[in-house]
Amino acid sequence: MTSKTILSDVRTQAALLIAPAFIIYLVFAIYPMVDVVSLSFQKWNGLDAQKQFVGFSNYVDIFTKDPVFWGAFRNTVIWTILSSIFPPLIGLMLALGLNQPIFGRNSLRAIYYLPVIIAPIAVATMWRWMYDPFFGLFGQVLTSMGLQSWIRDWLGSRDIALYSAFVAYVWQTVGFSMVLFLAGLQGVSKTLIEAARIDGAGRWNVFRYVTVPALKPTITIVLVLSVISSLKAFDIVYGLTGGGPAQSTQMLALWAFTQSMQIFDFGRGSAISVVLLLITLSVVVPYLRWTQKREEIEE
Repeated sequence: MTSKTILSDVRTQAALLIAPAFIIYLVFAIYPMVDVVSLSFQKWNGLDAQKQFVGFSNYVDIFTKDPVFWGAFRNTVIWTILSSIFPPLIGLMLALGLNQPIFGRNSLRAIYYLPVIIAPIAVATMWRWMYDPFFGLFGQVLTSMGLQSWIRDWLGSRDIALYSAFVAYVWQTVGFSMVLFLAGLQGVSKTLIEAARIDGAGRWNVFRYVTVPALKPTITIVLVLSVISSLKAFDIVYGLTGGGPAQSTQMLALWAFTQSMQIFDFGRGSAISVVLLLITLSVVVPYLRWTQKREEIEE
């Protein structure tokens, strides 16, 4: 049997093994994505048998006539910036602490990760109760401390509703970043750490010059996943505020859902989804290329 025949057999076997997963991905990921792009150039209410082709009319409408779109765009940008800072930073701090040989660290890891596996709508329900200015946990705690003047309508004020919802989002997602950083910390060379300490490096210098460089691949993954997750934020905002008050917490993903499933304008909802997809690609792809080039230069 020649090497070409062996190579051909290997390729055939590989194709057969990949085929089921590829077909599933094609049917449930690629096809819906293509269909949404196609639908963004049409007008359809979800009920009529025929769809009307309108070209770029849906895009023109959301950019020039939709009074909510730019507010949702602004909120999404703010949410994404905050999400790329706070969950990864807090997750890293937790991972560094729980990577130490402390009592009960496995239980603490499970406790901090638990919110990640809770359904976002359940998290929203719980935080709605805690934010209630009359009967909620925060109001009762502040009252018991004599700080009634600090009580706010956390989800009813246009100025703070978005940030109140974001706090709940951080509480739910920080455990995911923590687990990824914990996994990355397992790959940090203990030999290098010990060598740095022998040379007189303190904790900060060990963290800066040994731990952080070893965590660069993990940091890239965490940041990319955080950005993608924040750009498609929907469940927790929908459960907490529904986009209110006065659209002050409206997000692009939520507004696309509202246009399609509540206003029954699937064309405009699809156009917003496509815009959100393009934003995601414009952020993630250049960042991945930049990190890849930087790693190649360092190597």
